[in-house]
Order: sequence, then C-alpha cells, then structure tokens
Amino acid sequence: MTPEDRAAGSPALPALFRIDGQVVLVTGAGRGIGAEIALQLARAGGELVLVSRTASELREVAARIESEGGRAHVRVCDVTDSARVRAVIEDLPCLDVVVNNAGNNIPEPFVEVSEAHLDALLDLNTRAVFVVAQAAVRKMLRHPDRAARGGTVINISSQMGHVGSPNRTVYCMTKHAVEGLTRAMAVELAPRGIRVNSIGPTFVDTPLVRRIVDTPEKSRFILSNIPAGRLASVTEVAAAAVYLASPAAAMVTGTCLRVDGGWTAQ
Repeated sequence: MTPEDRAAGSPALPALFRIDGQVVLVTGAGRGIGAEIALQLARAGGELVLVSRTASELREVAARIESEGGRAHVRVCDVTDSARVRAVIEDLPCLDVVVNNAGNNIPEPFVEVSEAHLDALLDLNTRAVFVVAQAAVRKMLRHPDRAARGGTVINISSQMGHVGSPNRTVYCMTKHAVEGLTRAMAVELAPRGIRVNSIGPTFVDTPLVRRIVDTPEKSRFILSNIPAGRLASVTEVAAAAVYLASPAAAMVTGTCLRVDGGWTAQ
C-alpha cells in the first residue's frame, strides 16, 4: 500500500478479504470442494447456510465451523428440486453470497451417452445452477440497502467450460453453459450492485475425482495436460471463492478465475 493509499484511508489488504456479517449459501456443501469453501468462507467471517442432500454430512461441516467460533445452518435440499430450493432461499432472512457448487460428471464416450445421463447432468449442472442463482438474486434484490451492501454469485464451473475433452461431451456442454450464464448475469446485474463470477478448477483431489481417475492411463492423461504437474487441492479452490466473495474483488465481475495449473493456457 502506498503512502497515498494510507492517507486516503484505504483498508489494509487483509481486511479486504473479510466478509464479516454476510450471509453465505453454499450448495453441495457436505463434502469435497463445497465443504472446504464453506469452511474458509466461515473463517473469513461469513454466516453459512449449508445445502446438500445428506444431513449427516452437513451436520459434520456445521460442527466444524461452529467449533472454530463460526455460525452455520443446515438445510437439507436436492438442488434439482426447484420448488424446494426456492423455498429454502426465500425463507432466509437475508442473503449476500451464493456459491453454486453442486455438480457431477459421468465420463463416457459421446456415442454411448444415454438420455438418462444427459438429463441428469443438464438438470444438476445447468438448470439447477440457473434456478439457485435466480432465487438467490431475487432474495438479494429485496434487501433495502442492496446497492450499498452489494451481493455476490459464484458459480463453480470447470476448466472444461473453456475447452473440450474426450469422454466429457455432456460435462463440457453444461459447464460452457454455466460460463455463458455467468457473463450474461454479470452484465445485467452489475448496475444493481451484484457481482457474478465463476471458478474453473482443473481436476481436484477429491473422492469423486479419485473414482474417475481410477487407472494409471487416466492419471497420466490428466497430469500430462496440467503444466503444474499435479491435481489442485480443495483449499486452492476455496481460496479463489474467498477472494471473489470479498471486497478485494469489488471490481471483478463477469470473469472466470481458473484454478487449473495452466491447463487452459496451452
């Protein structure tokens, strides 16, 4: 920080990464990336609303947050149930940040994709993302001081929202759609004080990815495409979410923060 910044009363950088007093909803918060994002946003001062289908997992995450002095609320909900997820969000007294994290992948050759798999991934990875974002923004806009308070939508996308990859046609399609949604929302909502961004991770070291990357051949293919030479960690993805949710990113909207070890730079 320059002397001019200090003279102007600019906050120290650590303070810019705080979200004290903000209510944060995270979908898919029971495990993996979602659980870590929830934990780190709680550490940054957020009051968390944890959403997923599995109550026991949500209670474990909430207990961890509360053991560190944070606040967390459990809401059991399948995000593909539009009526239920809209009701959960509408019932909140306030909402400032939503992290659209719930998602899935079913790797298989394009010609073998079943309509059941196609529908399942479209419903979860694209339609539910839209519904959650729409319900959250409607809630945010009803706050009487929203323009000054601001609001943030973070869509967890993927590096596959920017490239193509074999055996991932449906996943790539859904994540490209999320990137388009993110940009269009950002342009429309910026004048109303709401920022919208996405995070595009590479393969992250989670139980889900370990089940997918289950042979030496698959591991070699993945690591050969990551210049950094390794999988990402859940904490590295969560750090991006903390930044995008915080005042440090006050002029960042309509962009994708790619946590991909260089995959899409090639």
